Amino acid sequence: MPATPDETSAVEHEVLVEASPETVFAYFTDPAKVVRWMGDEATLDPHPGGVCRIAWANAGAMLGEYVEVVPFSRVVFKWGWEVELVGVPPSSTLVEVTLRSEGDGTRVRVTHRRIPTRTVPFHRAGWDHYLGRLTVAASGRDPGPDPLPRGIAA
Repeated sequence: MPATPDETSAVEHEVLVEASPETVFAYFTDPAKVVRWMGDEATLDPHPGGVCRIAWANAGAMLGEYVEVVPFSRVVFKWGWEVELVGVPPSSTLVEVTLRSEGDGTRVRVTHRRIPTRTVPFHRAGWDHYLGRLTVAASGRDPGPDPLPRGIAA
């Protein structure tokens, strides 16, 4: 059963990426770039109402849709698990990504809202892990194979 509004929370993260907002934006909208830091397969149609699906070979798939896409500054999408995991059904949560130029890089702020409170540690750890990989990939380096899906299997 999905959480009621009284049972939901948000997690927030910020990272500085050594790349322009134009470069970083593509890592949230281009399937080939998304899978460099998160998942093994992505189907993305980055416009309001367009599909946002990221799948992991050993851990299921995230299924949602884009809500707002403002080139090079903001991406908002619904997030949930295709086969419900950790009490988060498809499109049940909201991820807001803002990109702001800072020096020679981009400040990336991710706020994941409406997540069931009991899953906050799971989501916090996931975003910590994946935003670390984003900082490497969007800076033009190879983050290497992703060990997380095998470790969480969820």
